[in-house]
Amino acid sequence: MPSRDPHDAVPPGRRPDGTAGVAPRSRWRGPIGTWPAFAFAVGVLGVANVLLHRWSGPVELVTAVVATALLLGVLRWAGGTRADAGLAPGTLGRGARWALALIGLVGVVYLAGALLPATRGLFEDRRYAGMDGGELALRVLVYVPVGTVLLEETAFRGVLYGLVARARGTVWATAVSSLLFGLWHVLPSLHLSTAKPSLTTVFGDSALGAGVAIGAAVLFTAAAGVLFCELRRRSGSLLAPMGLHWAVNALGYLVGYLVR
Repeated sequence: MPSRDPHDAVPPGRRPDGTAGVAPRSRWRGPIGTWPAFAFAVGVLGVANVLLHRWSGPVELVTAVVATALLLGVLRWAGGTRADAGLAPGTLGRGARWALALIGLVGVVYLAGALLPATRGLFEDRRYAGMDGGELALRVLVYVPVGTVLLEETAFRGVLYGLVARARGTVWATAVSSLLFGLWHVLPSLHLSTAKPSLTTVFGDSALGAGVAIGAAVLFTAAAGVLFCELRRRSGSLLAPMGLHWAVNALGYLVGYLVR
């Protein structure tokens, strides 16, 4: 029999050995090229970032959903598939298992941190002072999963990661998407140093301290982006980083509310 190329008949989003991962690089055939699609996606995110910083409430949710749909449309326009976004049907079960395990792990770490006097202060946040149970539930069950996790994971570990991975491989995809993820957090970090007492102690309440805090937030979230990308790569599914992202944010709100 004639020899077969190892990549023949390999489903999108799978390696030749059958494990989950990004499909081998190839030239997409779509109405728009990979890099124009990448630039378009970054533009959508830039507009969404400004709008989300200015708006809140239901408009924030609508903005996040519309931006998510536009980004997935850009990926499709460039010839991408659900597998390129980390949403291949065959990987969802595995991704869900990863997500549940990560949520449990974050819950244990947060519980220990809230109970230990040495780390309890890290969860204190002045923004929780006037929050009631209803607002907490909305944040944990609606605003975090839809307004934050859905958009950010689809954008950075889904569409942007998938576009760059096809053109340059997973290392470049991780580096580029994580850097942009860090920059995405510049606007949300503008008042970070004064909102959390533990950070005010470190950075102070001056303009210089606020700038240093923003830079630290960008570096921290970029590093978190690398971790999220690795979870997406290893699990083959976007659900794994989604689970960790939701747990870090939503359980953080919960613990911060309880220790206020």
